[in-house]
Amino acid sequence: MASIKTYFESAIKNDASDLHLVAGEKPMIRIQGELKDLADSALPEKELQAAIFSILTPSQKTRFEEELELDMAYEVEGVRFRVNVHQQEGKIGLAARLIPKEIPNMDDLRFEPALREFSNLLDGLVLIVGPTGHGKSTTLATIIEEINKTRKTHIITAEDPIEFLFREKNSLIEQREVGVDTKSFANALKHILRQDPNVILVGEMRDPETIAMVLTAAETGHLVFSTLHTSSAAEAVERIVDVFEGAKQQQILIQLSSVLRGVVSQQLLPGKKGGRVAAREILINTPAVANLIKENNIAQIKSAIQTGGKDGMITMENSLKQLEKEGLIDSGMVQKRTGRQKKL
Repeated sequence: MASIKTYFESAIKNDASDLHLVAGEKPMIRIQGELKDLADSALPEKELQAAIFSILTPSQKTRFEEELELDMAYEVEGVRFRVNVHQQEGKIGLAARLIPKEIPNMDDLRFEPALREFSNLLDGLVLIVGPTGHGKSTTLATIIEEINKTRKTHIITAEDPIEFLFREKNSLIEQREVGVDTKSFANALKHILRQDPNVILVGEMRDPETIAMVLTAAETGHLVFSTLHTSSAAEAVERIVDVFEGAKQQQILIQLSSVLRGVVSQQLLPGKKGGRVAAREILINTPAVANLIKENNIAQIKSAIQTGGKDGMITMENSLKQLEKEGLIDSGMVQKRTGRQKKL
């Protein structure tokens, strides 16, 4: 097989979003949402394992051998990748996401007015949700960079791994990596609260302890950003509540109704002119929405978004229709995503 660096270089050269190296399979890259082969032959298991181990530090290798999973960052030619090393069918595999060199600005990503406003908040919780690979980290990085450029504030991130590297402009920024600078998201949050932060970025809310710490951080006057893997704003609220049991749920509902500022559900779709375009559902936590959350009436959140246009809310269906109207995606994509039937 070719050197492992060559595969990363091919991903950069082809402007790919992802690289996949799996023992016994052809090496592949993902370009504009489509997988493409990088070679005609499959990757030999022993050679691939040796190649992957060659880019790991001793501690990373030990962690992978103990847990059979490893998240890390890797840099080639000044380009950073978020890398996951794993096993499947007893064989090693690697999936790498290319992180753009430059952090996009709000205009680049076509931020809606309500989404732009999140960078002006002083406290509370903002969630960016959506499937893996649909730009959540990029959207968050853009918001953090806007704060960095426009405010003199203390920003601390907890990430697994660190993706975008921020350069201090007006703000003081500290980036902490799970497994390198701290043992877990929850552990990082416990100590971040003692480090005089104004803005906190938590890469992902994975477990009850992290979620509880995020809510506490938002409740105590900090502005907190984080992500969840859910397909809609309402599902994000439901996921947070369902992580807890019994009487604890009511406490979480009250906390969440108070600290939540907004939820953005994002999907990246193939653009008409190439590339990918973001469609976004936006939930703003108005007093009416807060009441729905407090009363655990999550099923009504979708209706609240439909009627909340004056507050900056947008349904995913309306976002898709707007993208179609502007000629950015084709009508077939709208029909596929909304279930709208073609007229005969």
